Amino acid sequence: MITIEYEKTPEFGDLVPQGGQMLPIKRILCPTDFSEPSYAALKIAAELAGHFEAALKVLHVMPLVPAYSPPPETLTSGAGAPPYGEQLTLHHDKVLKDLLGEMVPQEIPATAAIRTGEAVQEIVAFAAKENIDLIVIASHGQSGWRRLIIGSVTEQVVRLSPCPVLVIQEPSGEKQEK
Repeated sequence: MITIEYEKTPEFGDLVPQGGQMLPIKRILCPTDFSEPSYAALKIAAELAGHFEAALKVLHVMPLVPAYSPPPETLTSGAGAPPYGEQLTLHHDKVLKDLLGEMVPQEIPATAAIRTGEAVQEIVAFAAKENIDLIVIASHGQSGWRRLIIGSVTEQVVRLSPCPVLVIQEPSGEKQEK
């Protein structure tokens, strides 16, 4: 449990709660896009999960893959390879499981999930459905025209989340020119 204590301040007077308020953290969500900043966020999420004896859920959201039908003459007889979207899901599932094995201590109950769709919507929906108490998410530090045009997944998750969000800044030594 986190105990948050508020003090009486001259600016806010009695508007600031007196005493302590308990904030239970039993389920932590850490979205990942397999980037270095998201790995930094996962490390912190795992530490928090250990400290609060919370379950950790790691979520990867894959963008929708356009349907592709190869020309019939290129198909071979027999089972053939699974469709591209299925191959991608299997690959990401393996990467997620490896990531959990490498970065999350075994004593922490951790699970991985993959969703397909728009990242913000899927992260927020997953948090609501799974009754997540805290989202730990990386900030990639996009700025300028890219952020204006694309928007920030992290910023939108902060605005739309049904629970508190802890934003982990991109490690300063890893920032690249955007």
